[in-house]
Amino acid sequence: MDRLDAMKVFLAVVDAGSLSAAGRRLGMPLATVSRKLAELEEHLGARLLNRSTRRLELTEPGRGYEQACRRILDEVAGAEATVAGEYDAPRGELGVTAPLVFGRLHVLPVVNEFLRANAEVDVRLALGDRVAHLIDEHVDVAVRIGALPDSRLNATRLGQLRSVVCASPAWLRTHGTPKTPGELAAHRCITFESTFPAPWRFAGGASFTPARPRLVVNTAEAAVDAAVAGLGVTRLLSYQADAALRDKRLRLLLRPFEPEPVPVHLVWDGQQRVTSKLRAFLDFAAPRLRARLAALRAE
Repeated sequence: MDRLDAMKVFLAVVDAGSLSAAGRRLGMPLATVSRKLAELEEHLGARLLNRSTRRLELTEPGRGYEQACRRILDEVAGAEATVAGEYDAPRGELGVTAPLVFGRLHVLPVVNEFLRANAEVDVRLALGDRVAHLIDEHVDVAVRIGALPDSRLNATRLGQLRSVVCASPAWLRTHGTPKTPGELAAHRCITFESTFPAPWRFAGGASFTPARPRLVVNTAEAAVDAAVAGLGVTRLLSYQADAALRDKRLRLLLRPFEPEPVPVHLVWDGQQRVTSKLRAFLDFAAPRLRARLAALRAE
């Protein structure tokens, strides 16, 4: 029995919550996962997991063995990386994730600069608004917009983003400019459900729920385009509307009522050793992303 391989299978079962899910994650048949786990338990002379039709639960010996496995595998990975020189010079593949629009507009240009400066590093950049699981999806570093509930993550703050309400000059000439959140009731709205599900919340506890949105979209680009086309008022994060605000295709509304800005961070797994490629990216990307956030339009 390959004990390191058996440990990896055991941890995959714990993390996935079932033998079948672990098999899919490992690309391994269910029967093989079950056999390896049984062999490990037989070798240890202890049951590690209590199995039921609904879920798996760690036994008391299993909880202690899980912690030991994670520590041992981390030390083995660290030793291999050191021998391979991964901690001496930036090299290898770096997994990065970021929200779709922010990633395209701001992270990708920084990644391009980083690649030009680090010839031995390759980057796998995944853009999307779903929050990726860093370990399961082999992500080294992620850009996160919003509060960080996971205390296991290390983070460096990059800045903050405002929630802004805006409309085209043509719409405002025809329908007037709302002075308070309550006056939005006289306007047709374009709702961007991915970021701002109803109600729209403002400073001081005020809120507004579009009674009958003129248009409901699931991307920021669509919300911006529809607002520029004069279909109504929309709400976005400041970076999503920045270009249209700069060239005056959209106008900012209700500035005194904006809620607290949301933070933006670079995050990485706090339980893993920081490789040289990750350290190089953090040192390179953080100041550049901070500068980009600081340059976003503010009125």
